[in-house]
Amino acid sequence: MSAGVVAAGHPATAEAGAEVLRNGGNAVDAAVAAALMSFVAESPLTGPGAGGFMLVHTAAGEDHLLDFFVAAPGHGLLDPAPADLIPISVYFAEDAPQVFNCGPSSCGAYGTTAGLAQALERFGTVSLGELTAGPARAARAGVELNDMQAFVLKILAPILTSTPEAAAIYAPEGKLLREADHVRLPELGDLLERLGAEGPGFLYEGELADTISDWVLERGGLLTREDLAAYEVVERDPARASYRGREILTNPPPSSGGILIADALELLARLDRPGDLGALVAVMASVNRARDEEFLEGLRAEHYEERFLAAEALDRVAAEVEDGLGSTTHIAVMDADGVCASLTCSNGACSGVVVPGTGVHLNNMLGEEDLNPDGFHKHAPGLRVPSMMAPTIVLREGEPEAALGSAGSNRIRSAILQTILGVVDGALAAQAAVDRPRAHYEHGKVEVEPGFDAGALRGLEHAGWTVERWRERNLYFGGVQAVVRDRATGVLTGGGDPRRGGAALSVG
Repeated sequence: MSAGVVAAGHPATAEAGAEVLRNGGNAVDAAVAAALMSFVAESPLTGPGAGGFMLVHTAAGEDHLLDFFVAAPGHGLLDPAPADLIPISVYFAEDAPQVFNCGPSSCGAYGTTAGLAQALERFGTVSLGELTAGPARAARAGVELNDMQAFVLKILAPILTSTPEAAAIYAPEGKLLREADHVRLPELGDLLERLGAEGPGFLYEGELADTISDWVLERGGLLTREDLAAYEVVERDPARASYRGREILTNPPPSSGGILIADALELLARLDRPGDLGALVAVMASVNRARDEEFLEGLRAEHYEERFLAAEALDRVAAEVEDGLGSTTHIAVMDADGVCASLTCSNGACSGVVVPGTGVHLNNMLGEEDLNPDGFHKHAPGLRVPSMMAPTIVLREGEPEAALGSAGSNRIRSAILQTILGVVDGALAAQAAVDRPRAHYEHGKVEVEPGFDAGALRGLEHAGWTVERWRERNLYFGGVQAVVRDRATGVLTGGGDPRRGGAALSVG
């Protein structure tokens, strides 16, 4: 048995990872096992048609960031003419809609199976075939919907019923599945079984890959056979930031979420006002302003991270802030040997495009407004779509203190930031850090969950901020899954986000 802790977005996902730890696997083995089960238990938010990132800290102290996120399609198309995107309003609450665009032209080249297989081969200790059997059985037998998964299906219902293929899974006989119903995915079970026997190559070249590409192209999408054949997992150097004696490792460019979190932590360190809600909100507003046209262009430039986080630039912004006081899933695993894995995967809000006979429900990353701020279908074929996803590891004296990440579209960075502050500033265990109420600044207003000090909120309003108070905790504010090593005792704890139906399990 290998002692450790797993935090994930669903109890079945967490249990799959914990079982691997019980059988002697390491944190990477457990993270991959959990991710494969999440294809089943957390569909349609992830799966073989999705993309993601894994940040690994090895027992030898090495850090590796594997980028297997969605790539822009269109290789070999002389005159691309994508079909219109299909806009869908998703309501996290009655008065909190967010527009997602779905349909065939929202689908990019996927990477999850390629990334998980490479992570396991490089850093794991068990075979892929040992990890796919359980999820394959679960896909065929069906996984019972808990209350949070039923809520996800409810808010995504317009997408999940937009095609006959998706509706057959999520609304059989014309009725959307509800809590206690079972989601059955027999074709995904076949795919998982084949994945364990052959590896992921058949999803990128050959008959099945051709079927997926042809299905999308025939319906106005851009995903070509060349796009899939050319797809590769990319290793990148993690972005790094410092905060109160810790080194923060997170997702580097061309993704945007990681260096925006790093920027916020560096600014908060310079302000040195832990627990000050006004300082936190001001930093959030500053980071939002930093995401301008120059930032978006710079993400593709060499060494942009170093320039963006340069000390003199941060000192200047910190002074300005001081003067002015303005469908994704994550898995985190830490084992007793010091191996740590932080893994975020996403199908976006899903596209509704389920390719018959393949077990693949494709992502909608080309239709996510937050990932395409300059307009849709602007990325050259083969380029990674910039992402807010930011798997993160906190090191204290070179040893992992926390591993975490979040779902939540544009709220990912604020959710991760505030959880890190809970661990570092508040010395909280994982669940307590995840449970803390969250704030988010965007579009000129500060949105807050219940639980903040009333005086602190009045102070924000007196300082000129517009504050919108939510009546209850909500998935809108992210879904953080975190594992933490207590700085004094070394005890490992896990935190599953109740906003997302998350769960955490300790082994040993």
